[in-house]
Amino acid sequence: MSFLAFFTALFSVVNPLGAIPLYISLSQHFTPQVRNEQVLKSSIYVVGILLTFLLAGSFILRFFSITIEGMRIAGGLMIIRSAYNMLDGNFKKGKAISSRVEQEAMVKEDISFSPMAMPMLAGPGSISLIISTSASLNHPQEYAFIIGAILLLAVSVYIIFRFSPLLFARLGEGGISAMQRIMGFIVLTVGIQFIINGVTPLLKTLLKG
Repeated sequence: MSFLAFFTALFSVVNPLGAIPLYISLSQHFTPQVRNEQVLKSSIYVVGILLTFLLAGSFILRFFSITIEGMRIAGGLMIIRSAYNMLDGNFKKGKAISSRVEQEAMVKEDISFSPMAMPMLAGPGSISLIISTSASLNHPQEYAFIIGAILLLAVSVYIIFRFSPLLFARLGEGGISAMQRIMGFIVLTVGIQFIINGVTPLLKTLLKG
């Protein structure tokens, strides 16, 4: 997978644009300075979380005796689930954010790690994408591409959340919802492709047998 293709897939699955309304709701009791600090910390946490799963992906597969094909199929299903919730306009459900978690976050002094970095940004879908991709990496250059995409994602998250009040004012909830559905379609195709990549080798093995 090329740098651009992976970044597009990762950005779509993380979906920072769709997170704007929830972020504004959770951070409404913060001053602008505190809000900017939370955004910076959250962006750094996202890098740490995704890099951890990238580097530990192969170990996780070996430890649990999971095949690459099995991980791709499972990852594809998780990504499709996230896509369905995005197409349905249900961002919180797709990111596993319950009403209880949302209520707790509204009174917390620091929301940068939970729920912002995890699970709002680095949620089940993005982690599945990272682990599934890590299983097929063989060269240092490929790892460099993925790490670069993660860093670019963090910069994008920071910029989008930093200017989220302006974006929300310009786009409105309807505009953001429309963009979320477009992202959902892209995420859906990514999930389906992961399943195809997982099923195809299995079918070839069965046909040869």
